[in-house]
Formats: sequence, structure tokens, C-alpha cells
Amino acid sequence: MDMLADPADRPKGWYLPLMAPNTKGPTFAWLDPSRLYCNSQALADCVKDLLSPFHGDTIDLVAGIDAMGFILGASVATALGKGFLAFRKAGHLCVATQDQIYTDYTGKEKTLEVRLDVLKPGMRVLLVDQWIETGGTMKAAIQLVERQGATVVGVAAVAIENTEGGKWIKENYKFSHCIPEDLQRQIDGKYLDSFKSFN
Repeated sequence: MDMLADPADRPKGWYLPLMAPNTKGPTFAWLDPSRLYCNSQALADCVKDLLSPFHGDTIDLVAGIDAMGFILGASVATALGKGFLAFRKAGHLCVATQDQIYTDYTGKEKTLEVRLDVLKPGMRVLLVDQWIETGGTMKAAIQLVERQGATVVGVAAVAIENTEGGKWIKENYKFSHCIPEDLQRQIDGKYLDSFKSFN
């Protein structure tokens, strides 16, 4: 697929073949979704697909998770005309924060933090990340939002894998992703047929 081409027919997820496979080995994620952001129409359609289930919902603020969730989250916030709140890995914010320990997709224990001067009781927040594999990072963000009295309107990501954590998010929160039903098995199997075009 031509990196910058805009096809005339653009069904949900048409841009997913732009995602690149891992070529560096097991210490990295199994794919790089961020390649699709290089195509402006792909990024716009991805954002549109993510927002589709939330058209009737009141959203006060969009929050994105460090680091790749910043790109997609800021794009979603811009499309909605809302502000953007960054959830950071520990040690990067120079203001008062609240933190939450979690285990990420590599099995490492990490800490996520958020500033204390934005979230308020009753505020409705859409949480965005690039990808949800085990769900540990997103669950930590949910806990931080709710601990400050705000409400999680929903969770949005390019993909939500059907792991234990991914299923927990789908069962407990309104969610959106860009994966057509017929591709979910490939996502859960950590291999896309479109990777063959990268050989």
C-alpha cells in the first residue's frame, strides 16, 4: 500500500495495512501502529472511527497516555474541540501529581502519574492510547481519573487485544477501536496478513 495514497473507498480500518511489523526482535512491541499517522487521511479516518461510538456522549476532556497515546489523544481532542490532558510515566511532571503503579505489556512494573490541578468531580473524560495489549497501563489511567472523582466516558485505542485486561476494559467501560471484526483474530494472534507486503 502506497504510504501517502488516499484510496477512493475508505471502509473502517482501511488504513490498518499501513502499520509496520516489528523488525527488531522480542524486546519491542510486535508492530508499529504509528506509521499510519504519516498519512493525513489515515489519521483523520482513524480519529473519526474512534469517535463514532461517542457522538451522543458529553466529553469535557480528552486524556492520552505516555507516549504514543499523546499523538492520537491530541488528534481526538482537536477533532472534538476539547482540551488534552497528558498521563505521564513517573518523574516527568514538575507539579503536584497522583500516581498509580501498574504492570505494562512487557511485564515490568512502572508508575503512571497525572497532575492534580485539572481533573475535578463530575468531569467526563475520554481516555485514549495507541494500543491496548494487556490493559495494565489503561487500567492505571482509569484508576487515576476515578480517584480524583472524574468519570471515564470511555476508552479509545487503535486496537484492544482480547487479553484478560483488554476484556476487562470492554466489559466495564464504553470503548472504541479501529479493528473490523474479521481482523480481531489476527490482532489477537499478533500477526497481520498485511505484513507480507513488507517482505
